[in-house]
Amino acid sequence: MKKLWALLFVLTLATVLAACGSSDDEGESGEGENLNPDKIVMGFVPSQDSGKIAETAQPLADKLGEIIGKEVEAKTMTNYTALVEALGNETAHIGFIPAFGYVLASSKYEVEPILKSERNGSATYVAQYLVRADSPVESLEDLKEHAGDMIWAYGDASSTSGYLFPASQLMGMFDIEDTTALQEEFFKGVLKSGGHDNSAVAVLDGDADIATTFDDVRDTMLEDYPTIMDDLKVIGTTEEIPNDTITIPSSLDDELTEKIKDAFLSFNDDPEMIEIMNEVYNWDAIIEADDSEFDVVRETYNNLGGNVPLD
Repeated sequence: MKKLWALLFVLTLATVLAACGSSDDEGESGEGENLNPDKIVMGFVPSQDSGKIAETAQPLADKLGEIIGKEVEAKTMTNYTALVEALGNETAHIGFIPAFGYVLASSKYEVEPILKSERNGSATYVAQYLVRADSPVESLEDLKEHAGDMIWAYGDASSTSGYLFPASQLMGMFDIEDTTALQEEFFKGVLKSGGHDNSAVAVLDGDADIATTFDDVRDTMLEDYPTIMDDLKVIGTTEEIPNDTITIPSSLDDELTEKIKDAFLSFNDDPEMIEIMNEVYNWDAIIEADDSEFDVVRETYNNLGGNVPLD
């Protein structure tokens, strides 16, 4: 049973691979080593309102294209695994991908994290557990008594903060055998919301009783939900998680890779670009990344029954 989640995830990846196996992008001028496409596809995942991400990010894509001398398209993928597959089969050339997505991508394909985000001066963050303010649950320890009557909302099973780290933490804390038992026995059930903000809304609306999100998703929702800080409370957090990445296929032309990297780093001195990065994914700055920083994510995934090598 412990391997069930990993098996299901592999099957999901296989399904997405079949769907993403061909590209309708025009202007590809090479595949494999020294990939140097005429149009760069910059992929995003729907951590928040998926309908707004590509539209909001297009000025970022336009500026990047201006600097590197190529057309750049901002494209929102259906989920994390779709972006992993797009990077793997080279239909996406830049991926804004969270830590777990990068770990999965690097276990299947030759990809590399060239950059990562900085938030509030930190290269790491935590996941949080949200419940309604009037919930009797005040801490994670209280879940032992109440979880059997609670619906757990999370965005995506491949989300680092929405699922992976909370699931691993709860399984260790309450000696739960596997993710199936976590979802079907420890909790009353689950609601797969498709995004962090959707998970919080599910709790607000009473469709779920607890949500796991990045910290603090409520800040991004104040415009639409001005009382959310009072309506939802945080009952716990996970250990530190590496921030999300800008990942590329390793086959991307070296000179093009350096141009892309330098262009993104130059955005640190461009308030308009950083404002867009902040609006899309709450990035305050862009910093260097190294593969070894993500071993903690690999270890956490393996604790859930995954099987990715540690470098």
